[in-house]
Amino acid sequence: MSRQQSNFSYSAQPDAKISRSPPVMATQKSLELDAFDIAILNAVQRCYTMPLRVIGEQVNLSTAAVQRRIKRMEEAGVIVGNVAVVDPERVGKPITVIVEVHAERTNTAAMAALKKALSGPEVQQCYYVTGEADFVLILNVATMTEYEALGRRLFDDNDNIKWYRTAVVLNRVKVGLEVPLD
Repeated sequence: MSRQQSNFSYSAQPDAKISRSPPVMATQKSLELDAFDIAILNAVQRCYTMPLRVIGEQVNLSTAAVQRRIKRMEEAGVIVGNVAVVDPERVGKPITVIVEVHAERTNTAAMAALKKALSGPEVQQCYYVTGEADFVLILNVATMTEYEALGRRLFDDNDNIKWYRTAVVLNRVKVGLEVPLD
């Protein structure tokens, strides 16, 4: 992206703050993210293996400045990891199941134990939520027989689960982990 096509102001200093409305986004650790940081985050969310040089060209920063900013965002917990996104169908887990779970007891100790029980490796995502259910889980399984066994182990055998409701996904319309930052 050339300097003329960019939405960002150019500065001769590679790590200089730029002015743009809104100029700053704050995180829990009060790390200020400027427009360069947002552009870098958008790029690495699409492809974390994109060369730093290419990201730098897209956002009009040097490779070293991009590297420093990414390291700073990793250290502050803004970037919490980088992963390969695997197609569950291609690895033999074509069935996606969404499960709502309602707890019997909601005291602090019981909920902590339930959070731990629902956070095993077979659970792709687990959310502690408001509403009728206490948790929403996303699972990928090879067969419904596998899900039945998993359901018995995770839900039926847990005395703190009052009920659970299962929805089998018919079609994965959109799946992603990108946080919209624009």
